[in-house]
Amino acid sequence: MRRRRFLEAGLDLVGLEDPRAELTVRAICRRAGLSARYFYESFTDKDELVAAVFDWVLADVAATTQAAVAAAPAAEQTRAGITNLVRTAAEDARIGRLLFDTQLSNPVVARKRGELGGFFALLSGEHLTTAYRLPENAWVKAIAHFVVGGVGQTITGWLSGDVDLEPAQVIDQLVAILEALANPALVSPAISAPAPAVSAVAGGQTASERRPPPVDGRLPSSAPSPRRSRRIP
Repeated sequence: MRRRRFLEAGLDLVGLEDPRAELTVRAICRRAGLSARYFYESFTDKDELVAAVFDWVLADVAATTQAAVAAAPAAEQTRAGITNLVRTAAEDARIGRLLFDTQLSNPVVARKRGELGGFFALLSGEHLTTAYRLPENAWVKAIAHFVVGGVGQTITGWLSGDVDLEPAQVIDQLVAILEALANPALVSPAISAPAPAVSAVAGGQTASERRPPPVDGRLPSSAPSPRRSRRIP
């Protein structure tokens, strides 16, 4: 119970309007209404508390998002996951700042966000291969990392006011982008430029390289005539 009060206090303070405000054990204890003695029974220092707050919030967001996805029909799972994420960040400003505010300069939060990228990329890749029946390959992994960065940056811009959209519009936009990224053409080596067509009958020559042999030293009528210099009278 006391640990939960410290976590709530830490979330309140880390998610303050001024993300540069200094976080101290005294401020945490005052916010929680508990003495420092109880703080040190649960945490060694304020950095351990911040890490615990981040993990606690992330576990809750991940659980609710996965539950929303699991409860939705296959065709609606992407929308269900994005809707939960956007609404959670919008309804609790503390969570939005903790996970997405780039002005939040706390070094522990910065480190935890860095660790988070790979984890979310893994989850995103699993969703792509399951919901859209895409193969597990390097192309899908690249899309998964792009999704993590793109969704996070979009929500960051939206929460900061740079992206002036209503919550439903943000959800619609993100879902449309993610569904477009599930295009099979993006998850196969076939996206590279196709090689020129080669005919086995033509001895491995391309169509542009095949030309009938000259007849009596003259080019066939179907071939273009050699260019002659044009005199201007």
